Amino acid sequence: MPMMALARPVLRRLPLLSTLLVLVVLGTSGGFLWFLHRAAHPGPAGPDTPGIAVLTGGPDRVETGLLLLAEQPGARLIVSGVGPVSGLEEVAREVGIDPAPLAPRIAIGRTATSTRGNAREIAAWARETGIQEITVVTASFHMPRALLELRRSLPGAALYPHAVAPYVARPVPMLREYAKLIGAALGLSALTEQPRQIRS
Repeated sequence: MPMMALARPVLRRLPLLSTLLVLVVLGTSGGFLWFLHRAAHPGPAGPDTPGIAVLTGGPDRVETGLLLLAEQPGARLIVSGVGPVSGLEEVAREVGIDPAPLAPRIAIGRTATSTRGNAREIAAWARETGIQEITVVTASFHMPRALLELRRSLPGAALYPHAVAPYVARPVPMLREYAKLIGAALGLSALTEQPRQIRS
């Protein structure tokens, strides 16, 4: 069979393949722009809730959770992803809070080493306590993936984002986080997410 005859089916598919490639590029670029916008403009904090969940791994998260807990006498807090020897005393003192009165309302999660692990740890705590409304405390760029994993582990719960830490548009970390978000959306968290060091 002549080479041209073999090439014709491929040539006929080129416009379709080109169109698909353009759509993939546009979709990925548009998704990344949406992600950057969400990171830069996380929106206002939600209402007071009976549960507060902090995902460790960045500055100001635990401190923000403690301050929220101190302002809400009926709320309970879980700090997920804490190191095996860490305590809240030093963190509480840094923000001028006496940890002793808060201690009965605080749970420390020490097993999570990834966002997916955080979601499972928080979901187990929520089921144990019967809490179905949770304020989620993490960095703004991390919030979309945290909420995605939490909704997967805790369907039916009302989750309210409370973003912390200033937004800094550093290209490599933001692209890495966006790739992890895509992986989480596709159910591939175990492949795209590297376990992080837990807070010590």
